[in-house]
Amino acid sequence: MRRSTNPSKFLTPAESRQVTAAVEQAEKFTSGEIKVTLARHCWISIESKASRLFNKLNLDRTRHRNCVMILLVLTNHEFHIHGDQGIHERVGQEFWDDVRDRMSVCFKEDRFGDGLAEGVRLIGEKLAQFFPPLADDTDEISNHIAHHE
Repeated sequence: MRRSTNPSKFLTPAESRQVTAAVEQAEKFTSGEIKVTLARHCWISIESKASRLFNKLNLDRTRHRNCVMILLVLTNHEFHIHGDQGIHERVGQEFWDDVRDRMSVCFKEDRFGDGLAEGVRLIGEKLAQFFPPLADDTDEISNHIAHHE
């Protein structure tokens, strides 16, 4: 299937629902937050783009600094997992690399909904390990996919 590079049209409606449901399910077991973001292009390094979007979306302002963003840059055919300070200090780069590798398998087979859902599931499990749900926990970040040009 040929996919659009328009972030709002890249995933099918079923894939979008699958990813949103995966985020909702993962966040039931953690006070952490997960954000999936699609961007059309990136003229700087993907790490810099992820950092800028992370801040622009106020993902760096969660109470426990435990938000994770999965960023797909469509025309560049790249993706990056960006964890805030609270979670990154606990899991280290090896964890992010493992999640990336597992997602890549699905992406290479054009199963982007499955790949994103798998990444969300793995991240959610790790967040739950270090940041269990709190009695006064609120959903600080929308569970819907963010779209950026």
